[in-house]
Amino acid sequence: MPKHTIVTMPGDGIGSQVLPEAIRVLDAVGFEADYIHADIGWECWRNEANALPERTIDLLRKHKVGLFGAITSKPKKEAEAELAPALKGKGFQYFSPIVSMRQIFNLDICMRPCLSFPGNPLNFIRKTPSGGFEEPIVDVVVFRQNTEGLYAGVEWTNPPGKVREALSLHPKFKPFDKVPGEDLAISVRIITRSAARRICEAGFRHAAKFGYKSVTICEKPNVLRETSGMMEEIAKEVQKQYPGVALWSTNIDAQTMWLTKNPEDYGVIVASNLFGDVISDAFAGLVGGLGFAASGNIGEEVAVFEPTHGSAPKYAELDPPIVNPIAMVLSAAMMLDHLGETGKAELLRKSIAAVVAEGKVRTYDMMRLPGGAKAIAHGAATTTEMTDAILDKLGVAVEKAYAGSTRS
Repeated sequence: MPKHTIVTMPGDGIGSQVLPEAIRVLDAVGFEADYIHADIGWECWRNEANALPERTIDLLRKHKVGLFGAITSKPKKEAEAELAPALKGKGFQYFSPIVSMRQIFNLDICMRPCLSFPGNPLNFIRKTPSGGFEEPIVDVVVFRQNTEGLYAGVEWTNPPGKVREALSLHPKFKPFDKVPGEDLAISVRIITRSAARRICEAGFRHAAKFGYKSVTICEKPNVLRETSGMMEEIAKEVQKQYPGVALWSTNIDAQTMWLTKNPEDYGVIVASNLFGDVISDAFAGLVGGLGFAASGNIGEEVAVFEPTHGSAPKYAELDPPIVNPIAMVLSAAMMLDHLGETGKAELLRKSIAAVVAEGKVRTYDMMRLPGGAKAIAHGAATTTEMTDAILDKLGVAVEKAYAGSTRS
């Protein structure tokens, strides 16, 4: 019998295109699992007024590991407009199902590796003083606190009287005290000491295990003195347990500048929810963009792995599909690491690296082509062709690994 059961959630748009490609690769590397489909996303919202049905929550609670494709999210008024007629006007509110998953299962540690593959034409390069070019190796892992901060969902337009009364106790609220409620929107940034400690410990633990020289706490404590201040305070406390790993502190705005000057200097980065979201996308842009950006949402019991790209609905109807499946395959590799299948995970990454280095098969994003059906006519690989290329390299890698194991 298979060792693992994986809850698969294709979701919306290109999610249903890339997730099956990841399963093809998982099968080829010898990962033994049962895959159970679970409903999630926009159709669930439209027909049930709930983008994350209880039946999907139950499956994740039971099986503990999920592989997730992508979702479509729309603003409040647009979301309500697309509800089935029988559900309109009943006060239902759309919530992102991935954010809901993170909060329901306390998937508070979000891990986002940003690793450049040599030969990728999308990699960051810079001029040298002599007029040439150099391509630094970027190897950054962002640890994003996943459940708190500005994404905690504590917000109002036209806040209740008691909320306004409480806010009026703070002297900084005085300029807003007379603003009419319908003209006032408030989001609360929440940081707790326990969650800050968990994400800092996860970052330092990873740095020590894999030989990174530094952990950077990326916040804004000079302005957000209480919330970012707490994050930095906890990072300093945790660093004392890891004397071999230096602690650096950067402001989020300055970090977005420095990452394009000397990205190779950074190793592990720890940040609160919004800042972690921003900085991980920024670093992803240096290593190929969202087509190469994987992530894991990890709690004490449940973990969900996903590419960080969206559902890209304008590409979802193309036949054959053209989107890059590498981010999804890298997310599957992260899942293998989580399950202790590190050898198989490394084979997946080596196979991707070999395809990228060879340069014969490239999706439209890697060729800097506009997305669309015409991309294939200009030489871009389809989604399936990219997976096929990875499978070819994987077959060789598995054969070598098997031969090596028999010799030993």
